[in-house]
Amino acid sequence: MELQVSELARQEKYKLLIGCIVPRPIAWVTSLGENGKVNAAPFSYFNVASIEPMMVSVAVMRKPGSVPKDTARNIAANGQFVVNMVDVHNVDAVNQTSADYPADVSEVEALGLQTSPSTRLEVPRLTASRIHFECRLHQIVELGSPVTSDLIIGEVVHVHVADELYEAGRIDAAAFSPVSRLAGHTYATLGEMFDRPRPEYKAPLADK
Repeated sequence: MELQVSELARQEKYKLLIGCIVPRPIAWVTSLGENGKVNAAPFSYFNVASIEPMMVSVAVMRKPGSVPKDTARNIAANGQFVVNMVDVHNVDAVNQTSADYPADVSEVEALGLQTSPSTRLEVPRLTASRIHFECRLHQIVELGSPVTSDLIIGEVVHVHVADELYEAGRIDAAAFSPVSRLAGHTYATLGEMFDRPRPEYKAPLADK
């Protein structure tokens, strides 16, 4: 089957992308509104953007009429946010924060979520998460015309990792038990893990 992108409706494109590009890690983002309330929302258009400097990217889709979501607006205003990582222990709380709360209502307060202070930022962390990336805004790239998505690139300035997840300089994936997003309402755990060592290119020997 071949699909002409120009002939696909928006919902068809959406279902195609989220059904094919799986699994997707989830950024549970906390930010501060102008009223000082803590906003918490999950985003699965999230990944590593750079190692040096250490950066992550989060794409936040806009509401109809090209209206920025609270998270994007907050980050643009004060330049900071925290990515709280998602695992099997907090995924239910994460899902609850995906509801479309009004801008003047804090998901953290409404759901009774506990927070912990960040080290480098004003924005607090969510205690239910065991890995936190404190980020300062590096750049927001507006995508589409009119704009339909804010691609937020943040520089990681501090990291918190629970002791039980960090072993010999590596994250213990089994102990972390991360959760990812699939299509529709479906989430996924790691499942079976296997290794494939990266091959080394060897130039062919010259003819003698």
